[in-house]
Amino acid sequence: MTPTLPRRVAVVEVGPRDGLQNEKSPITTDMRIELCDRLTDAGFPNIEAGSFVSPKWVPQMADTAELMRRIRRKPGVTYSVLTPNMKGFEGALEAKADEVVIFGAASEAFSQRNINCSIAESIARFEPVAQAAKANRIRLRASVSVALGCPYQGEVSPAAVADVVQRFADLGCDMIDIADTIGTGTPRQTHSVFEAALRVVPPGRLSGHFHDTYGMAVANTYAALEAGISTFHASVAGMGGCPYAKGATGNVATEDLLYLFQGLGIETGVDLAKVVETGQWVSGLLGRKGQARAGNAIAAKRADAATA
Repeated sequence: MTPTLPRRVAVVEVGPRDGLQNEKSPITTDMRIELCDRLTDAGFPNIEAGSFVSPKWVPQMADTAELMRRIRRKPGVTYSVLTPNMKGFEGALEAKADEVVIFGAASEAFSQRNINCSIAESIARFEPVAQAAKANRIRLRASVSVALGCPYQGEVSPAAVADVVQRFADLGCDMIDIADTIGTGTPRQTHSVFEAALRVVPPGRLSGHFHDTYGMAVANTYAALEAGISTFHASVAGMGGCPYAKGATGNVATEDLLYLFQGLGIETGVDLAKVVETGQWVSGLLGRKGQARAGNAIAAKRADAATA
């Protein structure tokens, strides 16, 4: 029996933050601003623009305050920033961010190895941020990392993911991302994890954030669609590697997801042609070929047509 898929999905573009935060190439503020403006023009409903974290740890995001002042904002578009603590939230508030993002792991091993505390303790640290976001009427989004596999403990149970989803729901999060941080998930796993999460919150509060390390991100997206999920994260040109998995290609490419949705007759409101152009542009600035298979194929086809 053919599953009923959503007629429309929202694509959250995470390239300006998640895509560039670990980039080794020099990135100027003007480049990041132009990237955000191009993505705004392409029609994305939500753009993850930057993060208010210590520049000691994430130097590529040190100019987020300036970026948020200078980007060309479009009414109705949500501009998000990552805020790991109250200092970060204060920066987001001053920058007039539309949404703040917090995060927690679905694996105790991951939580202990990375921030030296339990999952419960890590999420408790976000209580002041959550309360401040609600008090200031700013959207609050949470990301559940390593939801489909952990580099330290291996498998992560759907029940463990659902437990973290419940904790974030209790904080009042408007949206909760299920993130395959190391890109090891498969469609069957994806379906099982979302089934568990959907017992806690409705589909409208969940989103899929898949990495393409093993080439499963598009297939996992389809599995999430079958589960009733209609919000997905992607990074233009597939920017953003994963520091926890050798050879990881990072976030699923926005062009590839848009091509999938177009083929399924699912509306996104995003201009694929403009995204392909932006992906080729930013890849050129970074001095490498982009990771978007559909994007590169469409760009090559255009080039052939132009020289024919």
